[in-house]
Amino acid sequence: MIPLNDLIAQYHSLKAEIDRALSEVIDGANFIGGSFVKDFEESYSGYIGKKHCISCGNGTDALEILLQAFDIGPGDEVLVPAVSWIATSEAVSSTGAVPVFVDVDKHYYTIDEDIVERYISERTRAIIPVHLYGQVCDMDKLNRVASKHNLIVIEDCAQAHGASWKGKKAGSLGHAAAFSFYPGKILGAFGDAGCMLTDMDEIADRARMIANHGQIKKHHHLMEGRNSRMDALQAAVLSVKLKYLDHWVERRREIAGYYREQINNKFISVPRERPDSRHAYHLFVLRSTKRAQIRDYLHKNKIQSAVHYPRALPFLDCYSGRNYTADDFPNAAKLQNEVLSIPIFPEMPPEMTREVVENLNYFE
Repeated sequence: MIPLNDLIAQYHSLKAEIDRALSEVIDGANFIGGSFVKDFEESYSGYIGKKHCISCGNGTDALEILLQAFDIGPGDEVLVPAVSWIATSEAVSSTGAVPVFVDVDKHYYTIDEDIVERYISERTRAIIPVHLYGQVCDMDKLNRVASKHNLIVIEDCAQAHGASWKGKKAGSLGHAAAFSFYPGKILGAFGDAGCMLTDMDEIADRARMIANHGQIKKHHHLMEGRNSRMDALQAAVLSVKLKYLDHWVERRREIAGYYREQINNKFISVPRERPDSRHAYHLFVLRSTKRAQIRDYLHKNKIQSAVHYPRALPFLDCYSGRNYTADDFPNAAKLQNEVLSIPIFPEMPPEMTREVVENLNYFE
C-alpha cells in the first residue's frame, strides 16, 4: 500500500539525531519547559520572522489562547472560512464569541478575500484566515480589509509550515499566528504540540501567562489561565526537524509539480497555486465529481487516499441550528463533495509517484 504519509520513513531518515536529542532530554530529566523548549521557541521565531514564539500544548489551544489574549469573547464575532478543520471555529466558540462563516475561493479553497467585507458587522473583532492544505491566503487583501475595519488578523497556520506569501513566511503576515505540530503536519512532533507567534509584546506576555496557569512567575498568578505547555521531548524533536523543513517543503513541491504536470484525466482537476505564493503542499488535493469511484479504484490498487474535509464547517451537525443551505456557501458546498487527497511526503520515492499518476490516468 502506498501511504498518504509515512512518518516511519521520516523518523528513520533522522533516527540518530532524534534519538540523541531525546536521550539528552531524558538524561537531564527536565521534561517541562527548560532549555529545549526555549531553544525551539527562539529558533522558530527566527525562522518565521516574528519577535515572539510562545509554545503550547497543541494548535487548537494556540488559537484559543490568542483569541483570549486579544480579549475576544462573548458579544464578539470572528470571521472564519467555511472550509477548515473544526478547530478553527471551535476555538472561537470556546471563548464565547461567535464564528461567522465566509465562503471559500473556488480556485484556491481559502477564505474568499473578495467577499469578506460583506460579513463584517459592528460586532466583528477578528479574521482567522486558514492557509488550507499549505496554500497561503491573499494576505494583502485581507490585511487591507482588517485595517479598514480595525480588525485583528490571526493566521491559522496548522497546514502551512514553510509556506510563504511574497517572500514572507506564513505566520508572519498578521497580528499573530497559531501553529499545530501534530505528528502528521509538515513539521510534526511525536505527539501533540503547538505554538503562537506575534510581534506584540503585550499579547505575547498574556499568551504565555494564559498557557501557564496565568503565572507571570512561579506561584504569582495575575489571572486564571490553563495548563497548555509544550514538553521538552517534543521541543527536542521539533528542533531537529526544523533544520530540514525547507528541504521537505521543496521536496513536497517537486512531487506536487510532477503530479500537476503528469496527471491527465478528464475526470480529475489538480490544485492551482496562487501567484506570488509558495504552496507548501501539506496535502495534495484533487477534485472530481467521481470522487467515490476514484477512491475505490485507488484502494483496490493499493494507494491510500483521504477526504479533507467531507463536510464543510457550516454543514456540521454542531452548527445545524443555524439552518445553513448550500446556497449560503456554494463553493464550500461543492468542494466538500469533490476533494480527494493523494499521497505526498518528502521521502516518497519516484516509483511511488509514478504509480499514483499511472493509476489516476488509467481511471475511466
